[in-house]
Amino acid sequence: MPNPETHIYQAQAQLDADSTNAWPTASAGALALQVHAKAPGTDLEPMSPRPCRVLRLKTETDDTFTLELQPANSTSRFNFVPGQFNMLYVFGVGEVPISISGDPDRPRTVLHTTREVGAVTRAMRRLRPGDMLGLRGPFGTGWPVAEAENNDVVIVAGGIGLAPLRPALYYILARREKYGRVVLLYGARTPADLLFRAELERWRARFDLEVYATVDRAMAGWRGNVGVVTTLISRAPFDPLNTVGLVCGPEVMMRFAVQELLRRGVSPQSIYLSMERNMKCAVGLCGRCQLGPVFVCKDGPVFRYDRIAHWLGKWEV
Repeated sequence: MPNPETHIYQAQAQLDADSTNAWPTASAGALALQVHAKAPGTDLEPMSPRPCRVLRLKTETDDTFTLELQPANSTSRFNFVPGQFNMLYVFGVGEVPISISGDPDRPRTVLHTTREVGAVTRAMRRLRPGDMLGLRGPFGTGWPVAEAENNDVVIVAGGIGLAPLRPALYYILARREKYGRVVLLYGARTPADLLFRAELERWRARFDLEVYATVDRAMAGWRGNVGVVTTLISRAPFDPLNTVGLVCGPEVMMRFAVQELLRRGVSPQSIYLSMERNMKCAVGLCGRCQLGPVFVCKDGPVFRYDRIAHWLGKWEV
């Protein structure tokens, strides 16, 4: 098997040549020949998109939506680990990394929740049931849901950060007897920006899950907490010496969330973050997502806090 590092400069040149951000068919084929490692958990070449059909597009908020996809080959399954991501390719427009937001125990379809923030996601929002797009993945590391067994689990989500944490919560709730207290702390800008609102209400109704939501700015009719999500950590019910923390959201929010968890007594080795960087290849070749000594696409996106503490808040390293 050839060493992918010997092709890094050629791969970088091929990727940089794509000034429109659309998938370059010839380059993709060349890369697929050079890099033979399979995408984790699949028998697929990591640089070869597989065709998927849109089953449903659901509006979550004014600027956020969820795509439900099904493989064009109906016998295929979307097996993934909570916390992983896929590369979604809108034909003729471009490709973007999006975290998987669905249930890992329901592999017949795959869900992705994203904000409409650029040309590719704008094109995605115009898709309709039956339309096709390309998918590569899954990629990256996942949340340590198995390792967290027999511990309390505190999930801290800010804004769109709830989407990559939702599969971990699905996994834990399906195996609820294996965990101690499970606490979800979720913050958004306004009540209108809260994701998965119907599901949040169902989660609130469970006796074995504690859900606390907060907003930065209240609106008429809001009776919940007002303030940033990190203010909930100091009064959340969990045993700090027996707790695993899962954190995802804007990076500044994650830094403050980590400090609050540490202040409560949670070990740095028990706190995990999902990092976001500009990803292009998703297999550690192009170097776009390098964070100090690691690649977010390959070594992450989920990292143990003590491994990346020095690099938090740094984008060009």
